Amino acid sequence: MGERKPDGLQRHFGLLQATALNITMIVGAGVFGVIPAMLGKLDGGYALLAWIAVGALILLDGMTWSELGASIPGSGGSYLYLLEGYGRARWGRLMAFLFIWQFLISGPLEIASGLILMGKFSYALHPALQRFNGNWSYLLKFASWEEGKELIVGVGPVQIGAALLGVLMILLLYRRITTLGKLTVTFWAGVLLAIAWILVEGALRFNAERAFDFSTLQAPLSSVKGLENLGAAMILALYSYLGYYHICYIGDEVRDPGRTIPRAIFLSAVAVCLLFVGVHLALLGTLPWREVKEMDSPAAEFMRRIHGDWAATLITLLIIWSCFGSAFAGLLGYSRIPYGAARYGHFFAALGAVHPVHRIPHIALFLVGGLTLFWSFFDLESVINALIVTRILEQFIGQIGAVMLLRRNQPDRPRPYRIWLYPLPCGLALCGWLFVYVAAGWQYVVLGLATLGAGLIAFFIWARWKRDWPFGAAATQ
Repeated sequence: MGERKPDGLQRHFGLLQATALNITMIVGAGVFGVIPAMLGKLDGGYALLAWIAVGALILLDGMTWSELGASIPGSGGSYLYLLEGYGRARWGRLMAFLFIWQFLISGPLEIASGLILMGKFSYALHPALQRFNGNWSYLLKFASWEEGKELIVGVGPVQIGAALLGVLMILLLYRRITTLGKLTVTFWAGVLLAIAWILVEGALRFNAERAFDFSTLQAPLSSVKGLENLGAAMILALYSYLGYYHICYIGDEVRDPGRTIPRAIFLSAVAVCLLFVGVHLALLGTLPWREVKEMDSPAAEFMRRIHGDWAATLITLLIIWSCFGSAFAGLLGYSRIPYGAARYGHFFAALGAVHPVHRIPHIALFLVGGLTLFWSFFDLESVINALIVTRILEQFIGQIGAVMLLRRNQPDRPRPYRIWLYPLPCGLALCGWLFVYVAAGWQYVVLGLATLGAGLIAFFIWARWKRDWPFGAAATQ
């Protein structure tokens, strides 16, 4: 039996379980969807630099998560760290509110990306499916957000089918979930089987000259355009890495959190970095990269060329199954984040409502689910850029500030883990996040600032209505 806290939560996550949980949340089908787009930014072997650069960034950022998670081992993750780091009575309330606000944007974007990927991967099930969808799609083309590219909202049979799967997820979650553990295992097993299959087949047929083709590069990495391309590829890689910190959200249930949380973050970050680089090399060591960058589902084409159509269909079904599972688990978890904040008086009270029969946060579920359905009609790269940009300011950069404020304001707080070479890793991580933020393009920088500004307005309206800080006394802590 694991040790219990006074509130009754059992600390049953040791190092192995905590690391497995993190890896479970990171490893999904997204890696198969972003590799073609990454090759559109960086040619051939240069695309590996994005995986490696983001791997270094998450290791640096993981130190911030580790110190916060070890010294404030409660449930809630960023929400709790920002509240504590900036001060529960005043600025911490604003930062916690802004974190929930951005999560209501980035959370549905992340879940929607799974629905979009299901649509893209489904083209591999039959050659005529993509042509059929294109013939019946109604495309809304907006003004170009960047040179040579339009933001496209596709409303065709495939997009509608993916959205209907999103509706199905909402209906499945509009009830008590008693078999979630078993469902999660089967969803995760699909993507693990797909990745393992590709790694084995790729290792047997690996061509180093093909995998490490550095013969062309769109622009020198020392140039402005080259740095923009690297940053754009890093955003795509970062999307696949999201979740390396998930153990911090359930710190109340971790044994010896001061040691377990930092080790779990480090081990999971290193493991997935090696895993994704391995998948990348397996695909690019077998298929020419110029062909891969034009594919909707490189994993399916990889298997088709090795074993034929049956293998392409099987791996496509495995990947779609894992996409469904990832989106399902994301919708379940992300609907609980605004609910929890509302229940503790740190967000709009309506989202804290619980269904009288099903005992679920139905208002939060419908809000997150509805936003997910809306974003599911946008193109994948635009959704990923918006997702990453809206998280950088309020979460990743906000936490760097939180850990530094805690060092200054609470020097005697117990810190079982302390950032190595502090504050150098914080400074390097900050530079990395700002580089990624700017590399997304001015349109997404404006989007990030606009959502932050809207969040500030919403906070002041909410605080005024509640007569809370800064318009009245803060609630009793």
